[in-house]
Formats: sequence, C-alpha cells, structure tokens
Amino acid sequence: MDPRAGTPAQPEDLVDLDALLGAYYDRTPDLDDPAQRVTFGTSGHRGSSLDGAFNEAHIVATTAAIVEYRRAQGIDGPLYIGRDTHALSLPAWQTALEVLAAAEVDVHIDAREAYTPTPAVSRAILRHNGAGTAAGVRTTGAGGGLADGIVVTPSHNPPRDGGFKYNPPHGGPADSDATSWIAARANEILANGVGAVRRVTLEQALAAPTTARHDYLESYVAELPSVLDLEAIRAAGVRIGADPLGGAAVEYWGAIAERYDLDLTVVNPTVDPRWAFMTLDWDGKIRMDCSSPSAMASLVRQMGADAPYDVATGNDADADRHGIVTPDGGLMNPNHFLAVAISYLFSGARPGWSPQAAVGKTLVSSALIDRVAADLGRPLVEVPVGFKWFVPGLLDGSVGFGGEESAGASFLRQDGTVWTTDKDGILLALLAAEIIARTGHTPSELHGGLVERHGQSWYARVDAPATLEEKAALGALSPEQVTSTTLAGDEITARLVTAPGNDAAIGGLKVTTAHAWAAARPSGTENVYKIYAESFRSEAHLTEVQTEMRGVVSAALESVTGQ
Repeated sequence: MDPRAGTPAQPEDLVDLDALLGAYYDRTPDLDDPAQRVTFGTSGHRGSSLDGAFNEAHIVATTAAIVEYRRAQGIDGPLYIGRDTHALSLPAWQTALEVLAAAEVDVHIDAREAYTPTPAVSRAILRHNGAGTAAGVRTTGAGGGLADGIVVTPSHNPPRDGGFKYNPPHGGPADSDATSWIAARANEILANGVGAVRRVTLEQALAAPTTARHDYLESYVAELPSVLDLEAIRAAGVRIGADPLGGAAVEYWGAIAERYDLDLTVVNPTVDPRWAFMTLDWDGKIRMDCSSPSAMASLVRQMGADAPYDVATGNDADADRHGIVTPDGGLMNPNHFLAVAISYLFSGARPGWSPQAAVGKTLVSSALIDRVAADLGRPLVEVPVGFKWFVPGLLDGSVGFGGEESAGASFLRQDGTVWTTDKDGILLALLAAEIIARTGHTPSELHGGLVERHGQSWYARVDAPATLEEKAALGALSPEQVTSTTLAGDEITARLVTAPGNDAAIGGLKVTTAHAWAAARPSGTENVYKIYAESFRSEAHLTEVQTEMRGVVSAALESVTGQ
C-alpha cells in the first residue's frame, strides 16, 4: 500500500495533457514491441499514447478492422458510438468517426455532444435490435439492419490511458472470436500502413448523411422505471449522494433526479481529464475505481457521523461499475453488495421474472452468493471472468442477474426481459436506494443478516510472480496435473479449469474445499498471476489458503514445465 493512498492528488500526480494529446497524434507505434500492438483484453484495447500503445494509428486500424468485421458478419444497421471523460477519448472518438464516415457506415453519435455511459450504448443497441418488442432481440439472421456499437473508454484506468471496445448486436462485450479477429486485422493494417485507410475530415464526418444524432441520455433515463421501482425511492424520500467520479454519468444523475423527483444530490459534478480532485488509489496512482476504499476516500469521509445521505454511490469513468457507501458500513465490499442485491431481487422484488431465472456470478466472486442462491432455490450459473459470459442468459431471460467481483453487474427489467447486456453502474447504484426504500434497511445491514444466516467470510486477491512460460502453463492446466489433495487443512473437493456454468475454460485453476476456495489466473499485463481466495473460517485461515494455493500452483506448474 502506497503511504499516500487515500490522500488528495498533488500537482506532481497529474498527467500532462499537452504531452498526452501530442503523443496521440505524433507517436508511431513500434510493432516490434508487443506492448505497442493492438490487443483486446476482456474490455477492449487499452493503453497510453505516452507508451505508444494508444495512438491515432491504433484507432484508425482498429476502426477499419471493425468496419471489415461488421460487413463480413452482415451487420449493416447503425453503429452506436459513445465516449467517456478520459482525455484520449475525444480524439479517439473523432478519429473513429472520420474512418466510419469515409466507409459510409451509419453512425449514431450523442445528440448533446456529451459523454455516454457504456450501459446507455448497450441499451441503444438492444432497443434498435428489438428489445422490448414481442419478437425480442435479434442478433443474427436475415432482414438486415442490425446495430452494433463502440465505446471509447479505458473504464477506471488512470487519466493517462485510453480505451476502445466493440459491442456486437447482442449489446454486450464482444467474445474472443470477434476481438481476436479484429485485433489481428488491425495489426495487419498497422503493419501495412494506416495511410491506406480512407478517412474524411472531422467536419465532413459530422456533416455526413450517414452521421445521425441519438439522444442517449433521454432514451436511457426514460426507460429506467421498467427496471427499477423509482416511485418507491421517491415516496420513501431516500437521500442519495451520487458521485460520478468525474465520469460519463455526470449529466445522467442530474437528469434522473429531476425527472423522477428524487432527493438526489450530484456530490461532485466536476469533469477534469486530469482528475485533480481524486484521492490516490492503493498504489499511489489516480484511478477512478469506485470499489476502492482509497479512490473513494473523499465520499467515504462524507458518510461518517451525521451523514447527509442514506446512501452514497460512485461510478467509474464509463459508469459500468458501482460503489455503494452506507452510513453504518462505509464502502461495501463489491461481493457483499452483489449478495445483498441477489437476495433482494430474487426474494419477491421482481415477480415478473421467471421462477427458473438463474443467478449468474464469475467463479472468483464470493461463495456467499452460492449460499444465497441455494437458500433461494435458484440455479447458479458460474462463469469465467468477463461479463461477456452473461450475455446469452440476460438476452433470453434465463439469467436474472449477472455480477462480477469487480463491482460490475446488470439484471433484467421488471417484466423479465433484457435491460442491458453490459455492466450498468447507474442501475446498481439506484438499486441500493430501492432496497432501502422497500426494506427499511441499508444494504450493509442486510449483508449482516446474510452473514448471520450463511456465515462470515474473508476474501482477498493477491499477486504472485510468474514467468511468461509459467503464465502460459497456468492458462492451459488440466485437472489431472493438480496433484495436491488438501488446501489449508481441508480436503480439496474440486479442481476446476473450466467453469461449472458453461464449461468454458477459465484460463487458470480453481480449487474448492468445504470451508474455502482459491483461484489462480495469469495477468494479461504483468508477469504475475492473481490469486483470489475466500475462507469461511477466519482471516488467518484465508492467509493460509493464499499461501498454500501458491504451493498448489507451483507443484502443478512444475509438473508441466519441469522447473
């Protein structure tokens, strides 16, 4: 932990915007350096122009690859594009629009020339493709006119970073088949020279007949009563403090408060691409992580004695994540709020949902969710890390709620049909207020009740060093290569390299016992692997689980690499 974590950023912590934007246009990527090539992770291509990893050439190439991909897939409807408040998002948005207009792609940009949260783009794609109609969402097939989208955002990453992600017609994150093709083609275009890609000027792109204006804010805000009980929040007078953390939700919160007459205060409406108002994250960097106690320190302090709000909420830069702060519990652990949300929603709050609708969780989320789902008599769908795995279930209503341990989730509309297939931090923040309005208890109080019923747990994630060879081996393990029989004094009951919910490879290893579990996954950006672990015994037992999991992984890797 950096000694300055949780303290206000100082001038020396702020990014040089002139240098950042200058590098975007002036720096040419060195394709001999793998870090400067286009690489799509679980949330698109990310990097900094200062490192040669997010420059104009990357966006030209990636957009051109998306144009080719959508044509090959028969996607010929509008492309909805939005951007967050990062400094690199506007120039990347402009570059993308220049390429899209030259390719005569129908593009829908924000009618207010403002920022657009990820869930608003997801919702726009789904609505165009049939969400809310009797026929439902159409993602493939004859008839044409399918829409897709791009969101220019690196999510909660530091101010020096940019990000670019593609959402196909199902409205959620693209799967690896799509992203692998797009990244490979983009790197080919980079290698051949982006000068061959057709572009028009920004002025021509904005005036092009293929460029239309879409009111993302109005469309999203107007439909919120279909997924939330906003009247209950208003009638109960729940006092909400919403902090957009300088992100794309800033205008949405004010519009929600005004439209639905809520006692809602936008705690900090400032948009500053340097994020000078932030407190530093755990490692001393500025990061808009609404699940981090250090990044959320200012809001947490406001919720101390004589708190002005019944609940305070935070969102990251593209508003796909949520943070929940209560007067009695402070900033909630994301796993704790997910468990409370699931318990509330599936305990009668949504009678329009199918009785068979499942609970969706990533396999590194808390096992408290497993116990809550079992108590509710609901099927549990446990998937690998990545929100894309929830898309099919949210689309057809077979999954009522999908949530990740990293504070990202979405759930169905009140009638049991799809809301968004990407994470929605605004939705989950408002759900916290609905829970207070309809139960009379804060989410942290309700979590206490779940602990009494199902037991207390201790959860943490740590990193362990790993070579590139070891990371590759960890991602390709088989259960038979895990020879350990016990973990922290308990018999290992399962060795998983695929997810129970969909049999997809988890890219690592998870082992479970009667009282704990641990999972190891290689990092996509560093020479480490991540160990997620949880114990239902004690904090000391959690430490023991983490230590022994390193041994389990080391033994398995030694059997593969011989080292």
